[in-house]
Amino acid sequence: MDWLAALGELRAAHEPGVLVTLVSVRGHAPRAAGAKMVVGAHAVWDTIGGGNLEETAMERSRAMIESGASVPELFSLTLSDKAPAEYGVQCCGGEVTILMEPVRTVPSVAVFGMGHVGLELAIILSRHDLDLTLVDSRADLLDEERLAQVKAGLARVRVCHEPVPEAVFPSLAAGTYALILTHDHAEDLALCESALAQDDLAYIGLIGSSSKWARFRKQLTDAGHTQADLERITTPIGLRDGIRAKDPAAIAVSVAADLLMRFER
Repeated sequence: MDWLAALGELRAAHEPGVLVTLVSVRGHAPRAAGAKMVVGAHAVWDTIGGGNLEETAMERSRAMIESGASVPELFSLTLSDKAPAEYGVQCCGGEVTILMEPVRTVPSVAVFGMGHVGLELAIILSRHDLDLTLVDSRADLLDEERLAQVKAGLARVRVCHEPVPEAVFPSLAAGTYALILTHDHAEDLALCESALAQDDLAYIGLIGSSSKWARFRKQLTDAGHTQADLERITTPIGLRDGIRAKDPAAIAVSVAADLLMRFER
């Protein structure tokens, strides 16, 4: 697979990586300037020339992935039998400069419930570079015309009309931020149960009051969920010390702002 397709694979899988580019070559080197490869946590795609050159770039790239680096790095390497080399001699006689650019992981968000708050939230989130899944058991709330403004945004939008909304969970990418805000408390509770069964969600948010959460806590505890399970659910959602208005647009702004800050952590 070439480097461009590999970037697409990483993006679709919501996995971090590093794009490695030979930005300059002096003398002889295995590849010309412009050669690229992509390094993921567990795989490498394409090549910048093999040998010590490539192994060094791979090691540095994986260190960047592990540390969560977001700033590109440049380094130079001499390809000579007299130059220090950790991964064997590569005596082409040249010198290369390598650019390593972290590939940002694109957030994945699933909104369960496309009522007034859900729609306002989807409109805000659609302006950002993320994958957005919209789920509702009511087909009319997922109408093309109603969602036109959402689909016109930057986000990649997937619409799921699902009579049993919790059936969508297994199809969500690892690390998804799940927001539960349907019109029905029984549906919200079923979604919380299913969300807790997914070990790889980054966040589970539930809209509602403290009294609603108190009822849900008891029901979830009675169903066998532990305290640690319950602590995975955040309710109410939104900024803790922010917008206090109750209209759908204000709630959506508060929730979106909280989410965007979480993406940067």
